[in-house]
Amino acid sequence: MYLNSITFPDTDAEFAVFIDIKRTVYTSFYPFQILSKRQFDRIDFEPITVLYGGNGSGKTTALNVIAEKIEAERDSLYNKSSFFPEYLNYCSVEKNWEEPDFKRIITSNDVFDFVLTLRSVNESVDEKREELFDDYLDTKYASFQLKSLDDYDRLKKMNETRSKTQSKFVKSHLMNNVREQSNGESAFRYFVEKIEENGLYILDEPENSLSPERQLELKQYIEDSARFFNCQFIISTHSPFFLSIKGAKIYDLDADPVRIRQWTELENVRTYHKFFQEHAKEFRGGEE
Repeated sequence: MYLNSITFPDTDAEFAVFIDIKRTVYTSFYPFQILSKRQFDRIDFEPITVLYGGNGSGKTTALNVIAEKIEAERDSLYNKSSFFPEYLNYCSVEKNWEEPDFKRIITSNDVFDFVLTLRSVNESVDEKREELFDDYLDTKYASFQLKSLDDYDRLKKMNETRSKTQSKFVKSHLMNNVREQSNGESAFRYFVEKIEENGLYILDEPENSLSPERQLELKQYIEDSARFFNCQFIISTHSPFFLSIKGAKIYDLDADPVRIRQWTELENVRTYHKFFQEHAKEFRGGEE
């Protein structure tokens, strides 16, 4: 545990801000009036804390506030709004005596940018592969005589093409390049590379870009990291896979006021449960 709690301004504290503001100047006071409308003014953290809620519930806002308050690293920028610094002044955090080695927020934009970068690299690898295919054929069947030491590298290359198949030749010359992966594999790789020992990690909807199988793998990775490698996690999600993380403390931001629930009590999870119950016979190979 690196972070014990955070408090957000309640409606009374926010009123003190608005009383000095001419309301005709601004159309939004974001992040004010987002969390307070459901009396969400405090989070008491566990090794794994989950914020659950639909779009507009404020879970991403809460994560961004926490990340800024503890000065967490991030890869992608985001719009803070004019009132963000002032809002942070009204927030307070209670930390443990030990500082984590890493403090990082990982958002969907971070993962998306990483996947696009890998895709761009792999496109370059594809172009290089085509060049190597042509080079292999040109070199293998070229007539060539060694006239000087300057031609030695070309001779070695020719011998290589004659001793290897085309595929082995291309693979050996592409060995240090990024191997091609699906978007889901690349996204999973990003999380694994960023989550290190002794760290505090804020994950905003990690299920995006991940298949169900990969979500289960990342769920297990998070559980193991918290249990064995001194990591603490704050996660926003509506995925039943991440909501079922062992020992997670779940705040339901769809409730008014916000309250702590078990994952099996959440509306999103119960909707899935009901659906699969209604189709249970089909999964057993029976008739409707």
